[in-house]
Amino acid sequence: AMEDVCAKFVSQKISKTRWRPLPAAALQPPDLFATGSWDNEDNRISIWSVGDLGNVGLNGEYQGEPQLLCDIGHNGDVMDMQFLDQERIVAASSTGTVTIFRHHQNNQTLSANQRWEKAHYHVDQDTSCGGAACTGVICNNPEIVTVGEDGRINLFRADQKDAVRSIDNADSSTLHAVTFLRTNEILTVNSIGQLKIWDLRQQRNEPSQIFSLTGDRVPLHCVDRHPNQQHIVATGGQDGMLSIWDIRQGTMPVSLLNAHEAEMWEIHFHPSNPDHLFTCSEDGSLWHWDTSTDISEKPSFLHQGGRSTMYFSHNAINQSVVSAWLSNDPTKDRMEITNLIPNQTLSVNSLDVLGPCLVYGTDAEAIYVNRQLFA
Repeated sequence: AMEDVCAKFVSQKISKTRWRPLPAAALQPPDLFATGSWDNEDNRISIWSVGDLGNVGLNGEYQGEPQLLCDIGHNGDVMDMQFLDQERIVAASSTGTVTIFRHHQNNQTLSANQRWEKAHYHVDQDTSCGGAACTGVICNNPEIVTVGEDGRINLFRADQKDAVRSIDNADSSTLHAVTFLRTNEILTVNSIGQLKIWDLRQQRNEPSQIFSLTGDRVPLHCVDRHPNQQHIVATGGQDGMLSIWDIRQGTMPVSLLNAHEAEMWEIHFHPSNPDHLFTCSEDGSLWHWDTSTDISEKPSFLHQGGRSTMYFSHNAINQSVVSAWLSNDPTKDRMEITNLIPNQTLSVNSLDVLGPCLVYGTDAEAIYVNRQLFA
């Protein structure tokens, strides 16, 4: 379905792509997205509109490529980026600084709204070279949690100058990513294959639970929580494997699935269709994992680029669709995997999904938008 994909060459390597969240009652597909760049002379945060929705081609496909609405310089590589609300974007920098940018929609400009200098640092905040990369950020407006190379966890509140809370030596290794499990609980992944749960209400600086990949201590780079089932978590790491965890039980993953041939950089459950999961990798691929139950009706499961189909069963006890992620009896149902980029070469660094739309960014200095994911 490559013809559904619109490419835009942007002359900078793209490290992050994010859809602007839609208002709660919105029925229309997402219309704006933000990108962050890395490894360029001048890195930038940019806001794009998806292009001209009015023009539909002969076969019903969209015309028009993404249009740049505005951009602003960013000091350091954009390591992570999240929308805080409709107007504000939080960016994590390789310099250790965390910045909130505001998108002014009346005149299409971006401005730095608030900045926490060296939220992450190696020695102390005052030395000139002390910054440590801020590797991950997650928002639950007005709260912002950041993690970094320094093993530190910060809890900020928008419009508050100082950190609400910092756990200085949360981890002795690099923290690569963070997500909210619920309002007061976060989950981090680190460079020695561990997941840790932190209860932000506790004053203790220790995690409430630790999970780990057995044996190899493979660095984990990304994590996402199932949107409806808070106990289901997916992670990806340096070996390209997809791990599914049930944090209610055990300390090891429920399933390990062979996936990419190099580092997995990002993983996202579809926010409203969580039977669908998306992963992207240094190997230049972007996979769509589909555990929805009607797969058996589909006539063929050999897709362009899709190189494996896996079989899963539903527990007799638990007939919920979600259980597809947790079951491992390889006899009844199957999970369908499609590589959405059959002939890509350079790293796919970031992806985001919302409604029927996918946006992803690559080291080939391009952003791609697919507005008909489930067509």
